[in-house]
Amino acid sequence: MYNANQNRYDSIEYKKCGESGLKLPAVSLGLWHNFGNKSDYDTMCKMCFTAFDNGITHFDLANNYGPEAGCAETNFGKILNDNMQKYRDEMIISTKAGYYMWPGPYGDKGSKKYLVASLDQSLKRMNIDYVDIFYHHRMDPDTPLYETMWALAGIVKSGKALYIGLSNYDGETMEKAAAILDELHCPFIINQNRYSILDRTVEKNGILKSAITKKKGMIIFSPLAQGLLTNRYLNGIPNDSRVKTDGRFLNEKSLSQDILEKIVKLNTIAQNRGQSLAQMALSWVYSHEGITSVLIGASKPEQIIENLKMTANASFTKEELEQIDSIVL
Repeated sequence: MYNANQNRYDSIEYKKCGESGLKLPAVSLGLWHNFGNKSDYDTMCKMCFTAFDNGITHFDLANNYGPEAGCAETNFGKILNDNMQKYRDEMIISTKAGYYMWPGPYGDKGSKKYLVASLDQSLKRMNIDYVDIFYHHRMDPDTPLYETMWALAGIVKSGKALYIGLSNYDGETMEKAAAILDELHCPFIINQNRYSILDRTVEKNGILKSAITKKKGMIIFSPLAQGLLTNRYLNGIPNDSRVKTDGRFLNEKSLSQDILEKIVKLNTIAQNRGQSLAQMALSWVYSHEGITSVLIGASKPEQIIENLKMTANASFTKEELEQIDSIVL
């Protein structure tokens, strides 16, 4: 039986999600790729234990995480109920719906029918009564924004989620959604978006500025740019890397000669800071105003430990920031 490290809260920072009362750890664990039906169960357990032992209280999922879709929730639910149930009240569990999950007109996008049904399925897979945060996973121009927000507010009122989040929204749409949720007295507290040294979309589409203005939290996924901002590709493309084996989200076109040269230059800055490239990339994201937490993925417990070291040097000089921007912009 798993017993958590008694000193787990001593070495990690917790930030409030905007002006809400909910705090998240500086680093959160995402279960996107490595908790599916092709992953080793014992390794999945060890990753969850390692995360929690080091103060990572937040575990982030979605209905379609796997592979196959739904498997990450099923496996996490088994880990939770077999080993970590006594710590449930110390954990933040989030899930999402918005992308394709099942065939037909009701298994995708943002209708109330889909969102309510999807969360019910997620709760059954994880064998839990509620999630702490439920996200709409993407903007849906085919569904009235009011309907989607009304569905989210109803989910909170039903007790199946404590808080609401929006994922992959731009600033303009988020502000419209926030206004509706305010009218419905729904606790919308956080946005989840992609952000990294190599991907500045949140700076361009207004979501980061809007989150700060509206006093909402921001949790960042892909802070390592799908693994590009690690030492994995400093000497070329390994045959067992995701660039070679994934193809869907990361392929050889993602790692052009120009990107490779930028990664090498960024690594030099990281070394001068006493960090690995991954640690610096995580620190860079976390150092920005408005960022509540950064999501990491891992395939083994040791990666979690290494990534957590980002908190030891999470500030940058003006010169370092200018150097980084001169390389990538």
